[in-house]
Amino acid sequence: MDDIRLGVIGLGNRSDLADLVHQPGSGSLVAAACDRDRQLLARAEQRFGTQVRTAVDHHELLDAGLDGVMVLTPDHTHEGIGLDFLEAGVPVFLDKPMAITTEGCDRLLAAAGQYRTPLYVGHNMRHMPVVVAMRELIVNGAIGEVKAVWCRHFVGHGGDFYFKDWHADRRLTTGLLLQKGAHDIDVIHWLAGGYTRRVNAMGGLTVYGGIDSHRDRSGERMTEWLSTENWPPLSHTGLHPVVDVEDLSMMQMQLDNGVFASYQQCHYTPDYWRNYMVIGTEGRLENFGDSEGAEVHVWNRRSDGRAEADLVVPVHTPTGTHGGADPVLIAEFLRFVRDGGATVTSPVAAREAVAAGYAATMSLRDGGRAVEVEAPDRKVAAYFGHGQS
Repeated sequence: MDDIRLGVIGLGNRSDLADLVHQPGSGSLVAAACDRDRQLLARAEQRFGTQVRTAVDHHELLDAGLDGVMVLTPDHTHEGIGLDFLEAGVPVFLDKPMAITTEGCDRLLAAAGQYRTPLYVGHNMRHMPVVVAMRELIVNGAIGEVKAVWCRHFVGHGGDFYFKDWHADRRLTTGLLLQKGAHDIDVIHWLAGGYTRRVNAMGGLTVYGGIDSHRDRSGERMTEWLSTENWPPLSHTGLHPVVDVEDLSMMQMQLDNGVFASYQQCHYTPDYWRNYMVIGTEGRLENFGDSEGAEVHVWNRRSDGRAEADLVVPVHTPTGTHGGADPVLIAEFLRFVRDGGATVTSPVAAREAVAAGYAATMSLRDGGRAVEVEAPDRKVAAYFGHGQS
């Protein structure tokens, strides 16, 4: 089997996915790498071999004869870079979120359909073992018909992860309710079997807005400042020069199938994990943990204050980043590039996650008013529903 030749745009923190792709002689390799940071680019040969082609501008790779390209750049650049490669006929992997506005997502979907260029979005949590376990329990009828989904996300490293670089600037993310929440919103939609059509939200910059220490960290990487010693949250120093995204957000959703959902996100908790609760007509389930040692508990008998679950499902976490999800995500993408067909991830679902997060952010910044979320174009959705064929 000949190796698929892929390009990687963006060699920063998320480029660990490129290392999973680069398996010369085993089906795929990184043939080209692009980054505006020349120091990162200088290390490309060490990572991917002396034959790798390097470029500072992604336009140099549009006609490089690549079988596909992985866009792992900051969020606000996804749309423009993705559109360029889709128009050039090069299959695209877009890291999540696929864009920072609903309109941007719709332009990407339309371009993929117009040029018949395969599009894949890296919502790796659909491959996360604890999420897969909850989905299987729901599909198998463990709690009956889903009626509500609640999610709490405790982002324990929020200060380091999101308030010392570009993530803190709403011009580059819209907001963390979209940027960070896109994962969880997609999972909520997947577990509920529907998409959000109405939202309202509240929240604010409640802690990190009180820190006066700021500095330009251009040229630095998150690994250089990330530390568990940065506690409590108000002890952080050197925040990004622009900090205007919320560190606490709460949104409520009404889905097109009648399910109601809520999502809460906090960036200054001492712990870092997410908790989903799904309530159905015949019981409820809830995850405890989302990595090694995680369990899914199911209650489906009446009780008065009973804490013990009726069913406890241990979740094995294989090796690999994001609880073993990333290797599975990359394997699916490579198969998609080579053979096409349906995938567990979905560009339309990725758009719907952004659309819900975007509308919720607009609600949050406008007094919590209810905002309608428009569905994508039917013809475009049908194209992706048929496996992009």
